[in-house]
Parts: sequence; C-alpha cells; structure tokens
Amino acid sequence: MRICSLVPGATEVVAALGLEDYLIGISHECDFPPSLARVPVMVRARVESGTLSSAQIDAQVGTLLSTGEGLYELDEPGLLAAKPDLLITQDLCDVCAITPSHLAKVLRNLSPPPRMVTLNPRRLDDILRDIATLGAALEREAAGVDLAARLRSRLDAVRKTVSADSARPKVACIEWLAPLYTAGHWVPDMVEAAGGIDVLAKAGTTSHTLDWDTLAATEPDVIVLMPCGFTIPRTRTEVATVTDHPRWKSLPAVRRGDVYLVDALSYFSRPGPRLIDGVEQLAAIFHPACYDHHLPASVERLTTDDSATLKTR
Repeated sequence: MRICSLVPGATEVVAALGLEDYLIGISHECDFPPSLARVPVMVRARVESGTLSSAQIDAQVGTLLSTGEGLYELDEPGLLAAKPDLLITQDLCDVCAITPSHLAKVLRNLSPPPRMVTLNPRRLDDILRDIATLGAALEREAAGVDLAARLRSRLDAVRKTVSADSARPKVACIEWLAPLYTAGHWVPDMVEAAGGIDVLAKAGTTSHTLDWDTLAATEPDVIVLMPCGFTIPRTRTEVATVTDHPRWKSLPAVRRGDVYLVDALSYFSRPGPRLIDGVEQLAAIFHPACYDHHLPASVERLTTDDSATLKTR
C-alpha cells in the first residue's frame, strides 16, 4: 500500500499502526515520529510562521484567505509521481491543513484514483472514532480498534484519578495571543476529562476571538496558554503580548500563580493520539494533589518573575 497522509494527527496514527514504511508522502507538519523526516513532503505552508509574530501570522492568514490564494502549496508533480493508493486529508479547517478542494486538480490526473479518507473531527470522541476508521482504511482494523481502546482506557484512568478531588477549577484555554482566541473543538472535552470547567468555549464549536472584558468576566482559576502550533519556547517569545496587558494582573489565575504554558504543537492542536497525553498534562495542572504536586516535563508554570524577565528581553 502506498499511503499519502497530509494530516499530522493521521500520520501519527499510520505510524502507530506500524505502517510508517508505507508512507510515500506527508505534509510539512508531519514531524512525529521524528523518523518521518525521510518521507517526501508534498505540502508546504505559504506563511513562514517561524519568523513572524502572532499578529503578523494572523494578518497574513487573513490576507491569503480573503484573496482566495490558499495557505498551502501542493507539490503536484511529486504527488502524481508518487501514485498513492490511499490519500488522507481533512476538511475541518482551511487554516490547519490542506483540504480536498485544494487537491481537486491533481486528483483528476491521478490514474487510478486513490482511495480517499477525509477527516472532520470536532470532539475528542470523534478523534478516537477516526483512529478506528483509519485502521479499517489501512487494512489494520483490529489494530485501529485496539489503539482507540487503549487511549480510552487512559482517559478513564485520568477521570478516576481526578475524581478524588471534588474541586473543579474554572479554566481559560488561550489558543492565540494576538488577537486572543479561545481554544475550541476538542479542547473543552480535554478540559472536562481532566476535571476542569472550560469557561470560554463549548466542545465542538470553532475557536473564536476573545476580548479582555470577556476573559476577565469569566474569572478563571487556571489559564493555559496553548497557541495553535506553538511549542513552549515559541510561546515564551511572545508571552509578553498578554502579560503586558493592563487587565492581566487582575485575573484570578494570575494572582494565584496558576498560569501554564504547554506544547500545543504536540499535545493540543493536532487531532491525534497524543491529545490523550494533553489530557493527562491538564489533569496534573488542575489537580496537583492527585499527582503528588508534580508537573509533567512538557508543562511550564509561568511565574511573575518569568513575565518580568521576558518583558526586558
């Protein structure tokens, strides 16, 4: 089987099911496991997000979408030469990854046409069901069902662990810094599974812009900064965007010292198996006593001293 996966989370599933060697094409964002570096890249972004600020990225994305240019460039000759048997894509978000409409031209020229799997997960359960769907499409149905079951078992373990604490903190998950965005889709489900209450978003709804009055009115006990596609070091370079705001210090979470940076790129932005790692991280943040007051290595607590240091850089 010749597999082309243009969705990072789906590519992780392909690898988890033992089919990494059958991948003949991926997107520029498919970087886990690291051994994928050997697979040809078929899609690249038009926005150089690594060199731009959040505000600049937002402006460029808005311009490209308004002009209909699209955010991604497809290597049509490469895809035609690769002749995939199975092509995995998504139609949830034009910003997140390439969509079937962008593939229409090249698909007309592929002979025989590949089988298509188009994913559109909005909730955490959707993502787990998609793993089983991918397993069937990849002719690894039993392995797909087993992987989904193991992930559900980990979720059940988290729920059991946090049930020892009756408190349910009010949580604000921030998906973008300039402008502020809530984290929608599956993130509220992750918060609920980890024993928190998402005060900004409803599960299954799209992320949306957020004003400071609304954020302040929710009085969050915990703030989790998870800019879409950002690592913790990347977020730290821009955290002053929010910590400099005059309303920041008045937020209950800030006064409590309960502001956290997480690796959104790996554990929150991509609908795939590692979202369960993200749930486990959130549970340790929300219910420290249940986890011996030990934060996972992939989580950082933002202190007042951190904010002051970053502002002077």
